[in-house]
Amino acid sequence: MRVLAFTSLTIFAAVQHFTSKFMYIVPIAWLYVALMMAVAEATSSQGSVLGACITFLLYGVLPIALVLYFMGTPTRRQARLEREAQEAQAYAAQQAAPPPETAALTQTNAGDLAPRDLVPPVRKEP
Repeated sequence: MRVLAFTSLTIFAAVQHFTSKFMYIVPIAWLYVALMMAVAEATSSQGSVLGACITFLLYGVLPIALVLYFMGTPTRRQARLEREAQEAQAYAAQQAAPPPETAALTQTNAGDLAPRDLVPPVRKEP
């Protein structure tokens, strides 16, 4: 139980101290420690390879995956906002000028007449 509390405190501290985009030394060191724990579990007389795999996954891969995911959140948010801004600019540019093929379909009068029918009406047979 104490190891789990230490793990959560260490991960919390790691997330708090990640300010640079290229600060990956803490996750690498954490994976090294988890790997050494797994090796100790596998080579112990009371341990097993299955226990070592579970130890590595639960103490190494899973916490580091969460930390790296949370570290990347600001970058993903910034990329999403930039992408949305570019899409908004493209939409505004598209709405500014109508496409040339619809220029023939626009109404040429001042709006007091009904637009002409583009499809001729078909009457029913008498």
